[in-house]
Amino acid sequence: MKLPQVGPAVLVTAAFIGPGTVITASLAGANYGFSLLWALLFSVIATLILQEMACRLGIVTKKGLGENIRSTCTNPLLKFIAIGLTVSAIVIGNGAYQSGNILGASLGLSGIFSDAFIYSEISIWPLLIGVLAFTILIKGSYQFIESALMVLVGLMSFAFIATFIISKPDIGMFFSGLLIPSIPTGATLTVIALIGTTVVPYNLFLHSSSVSQKWHSPEQLGEARKDLYFAIPLGGLISIAIVSTAASAFFGSNISINNAADLAPALAPIFGDYSSLFIAIGLFSAGISSAITAPLAAAFALSGILNLNKDLKSNAFKGIWLSILLIGVIVSCLGYKPVSIIWFAQVANGILLPLVALFLLWIMNTETLGIYKNSKIQNLLGVGVVLVTLLLSGRSLMSAFGML
Repeated sequence: MKLPQVGPAVLVTAAFIGPGTVITASLAGANYGFSLLWALLFSVIATLILQEMACRLGIVTKKGLGENIRSTCTNPLLKFIAIGLTVSAIVIGNGAYQSGNILGASLGLSGIFSDAFIYSEISIWPLLIGVLAFTILIKGSYQFIESALMVLVGLMSFAFIATFIISKPDIGMFFSGLLIPSIPTGATLTVIALIGTTVVPYNLFLHSSSVSQKWHSPEQLGEARKDLYFAIPLGGLISIAIVSTAASAFFGSNISINNAADLAPALAPIFGDYSSLFIAIGLFSAGISSAITAPLAAAFALSGILNLNKDLKSNAFKGIWLSILLIGVIVSCLGYKPVSIIWFAQVANGILLPLVALFLLWIMNTETLGIYKNSKIQNLLGVGVVLVTLLLSGRSLMSAFGML
């Protein structure tokens, strides 16, 4: 059997499996067992629906979503609102998430190498993570970035799927939670978090722009879809593995779990002292891969919607991703607590997610795409996802402003 050609979709997987996803999935399994696995299954399907549209848009028009929004909005007021909201939300949201990515990768490195490199309560790990991400991005080669992320996603997959196998989950409970939707008492926020960390608006900009770096003709849509249908479910499998490991090890026990590092005891019977290393490798890979893709997504999005040069080697493109990277590094090094950062990220995501999904759905029905515009079934599926994103965004904004 021939394996699918791995391409831009691996960037999407690397972006949505970040430290926030790892921690959210860990807490979901520890607190509610296998009962919320269906939320991850739904989020993977929703991601596939939206990302397929973004992929098709990028290949057919040879432009990213940002450029298409700019060119499709002919009304000056609508264009101003669309550009203003997108730019502000991307800068705030990606800057906030970037600090979380770097902190997560730093936690992984501190688990691998201990805390020997922490001086005066300021860790050097965020700076090293920033330098590593900078080194990969400054190469200005899409193929190099893609290859680096393939390695990191591979490490992440190995670490977390291995924990799933070792934990020997209850197969009956596993499939029950995966296929039968239920929301235990108090689990509503966790369901929203699981879906919200997977259906990420920035990935629509990232994917629509990056596909044109690899494929240049609508006839290659088949290859692009194979890539998508391989990489996104792999990301979902990683999230499912983390939930299941936490469920097997902690659900129903008196042991509390506060973050992904606390999963290590579940592996102790098999790997002993090396159990912490497994989790640390997974957390580091999740953090650094997202720390690379967040600035990249911001650069693609802003370059497109502001009509700047989106060549990876252009000064404008480099300036955008460098700004996002610096924000993440500075906030991480200063040791700020993530509460206020998450607040800003919630607001940004709450504004951007339904806005981007609606723009995408609208553009996918224009004559610009010709025979490749959405079918009735694709529109029906898209509308369903948009409605869910509206509910999620409303809940996210209400939570951010203390209304819930």
